[in-house]
Amino acid sequence: MREGFEDWVQVDAGAGPGSLAAEPGTAYGVDLAGYTPFTHRAIGCAMRVHSILGTGFPEIIYQRALAIELERKGMKARREVETPIYFRGQQIGSRRVDLMVEGPQPEKPILLELKATTDLTDCHFAQIINYLEAYRLPVGLLLNFGSTSLQYRRFVKSTFQI
Repeated sequence: MREGFEDWVQVDAGAGPGSLAAEPGTAYGVDLAGYTPFTHRAIGCAMRVHSILGTGFPEIIYQRALAIELERKGMKARREVETPIYFRGQQIGSRRVDLMVEGPQPEKPILLELKATTDLTDCHFAQIINYLEAYRLPVGLLLNFGSTSLQYRRFVKSTFQI
């Protein structure tokens, strides 16, 4: 396991081997079965966007197209969601996440972090992990539209820092 990724598992790694791999369906304190239909639909929408647009566009183009495709498939989604970041109980700033889509519970949406790069790196993994930690969300998808095939990773976390 990579240093700094101890509490995280990655399942459903697509388009290449996952270095944070775990067995799909393992609970980790999170109802993966409840999230699976939502993550599979979101990944399917991302695959359709990638197959239509291909590679070479900036991230914002894929974000807008994915929002349209998610809506077309009946999924509730919000783009550029600004959320405050707290440190020791004090707000220290805010960040905008690319997309939030509905999950099995209204208070636990799925975070979608989009990239348009040739390959995913540890920095990309750290970014989605930090966002999920900061927003206290258990499931997020990292989607990369910059490679010849859509790359996707599903991250799941069962415990959060205080």
